[in-house]
Amino acid sequence: MIQTGQLQLSSSNPVATRSGDTSTFTQVAFPTAFPGGSTVIVVPFVQTFNGADTPGLRIADVTTAGFRIRINELYANGKVTSDGTHTTETVGWIASTV
Repeated sequence: MIQTGQLQLSSSNPVATRSGDTSTFTQVAFPTAFPGGSTVIVVPFVQTFNGADTPGLRIADVTTAGFRIRINELYANGKVTSDGTHTTETVGWIASTV
C-alpha cells in the first residue's frame, strides 16, 4: 500500500537540538490509515525553493495513522548553523508499508 501527499510547512522556531522533543513538529494524518500492525516508512522532499537556508526535514512518530514533521535547519557537530526560522515551503511525501 502506498500513499502520497503534500503540505505547506514553515518554521518559526529555533533549531531543535534535543532528541525526542517533537513539540514543534506538525502532525500529518494519512488519507487512509494503513492496516494495523503494518510497518510504515515515510519519505519527504521539499518541492520548492522559497528560502535560501537549507530546509532540513525531520520525521518522527510514524504510525499507521500518520507522522510528525518539521523543518529543522542545519545543526551539525553540536553547532547550530542557522537561526532555525524558515519561510513556507511545499513538502511532498510518500508513505508505504515495508
